[in-house]
Amino acid sequence: MNEMAYTVAFFIFAGIVVASAFGVVIKNNLVHSALLLALCFIGVSGLYVLLQADFLAAVQILIYNGAIAIVFVLGTMLTRRSTRHGTNDTETNIPSRLVTLVSGLFVVVTLGVIATTPWHYSSAGAVEDTPSLLAQLILTDYMVAMEVAAVLLLAAMIGAIVLAKGVEE
Repeated sequence: MNEMAYTVAFFIFAGIVVASAFGVVIKNNLVHSALLLALCFIGVSGLYVLLQADFLAAVQILIYNGAIAIVFVLGTMLTRRSTRHGTNDTETNIPSRLVTLVSGLFVVVTLGVIATTPWHYSSAGAVEDTPSLLAQLILTDYMVAMEVAAVLLLAAMIGAIVLAKGVEE
């Protein structure tokens, strides 16, 4: 792809990410917010593809979109509630039009700065075999950090199970 196609694709994916993230915040319905969060994750994976990080794009789709966002949507939809309208609490002291105006101004200024910034592409080629490189780093240089993260996640999972099941006296 040429440079113009990369730039156009970047602005399309960036627009999807910013618009869906903004929609997550301003939507009153929690299910709609969760679906917009899934769309935001898909846009981020598109940005990863543009960065030639195909493995991270696949992980973004599989883990974030396929697991976290969908479980959030299903958990929200399966909750026994008589009504789901107005589930996001939007009662604040700041009027929504002011928030929309400030957010829109921020997006316009950010896009203006990005459009005037000269892009310099790296002359280094893309890494061809990223999964094996990541596996080598995880299993050698960062093994202790990965084991600490695994123990922390295990403790969080056990705590969530105990809280959900309830402790018998």
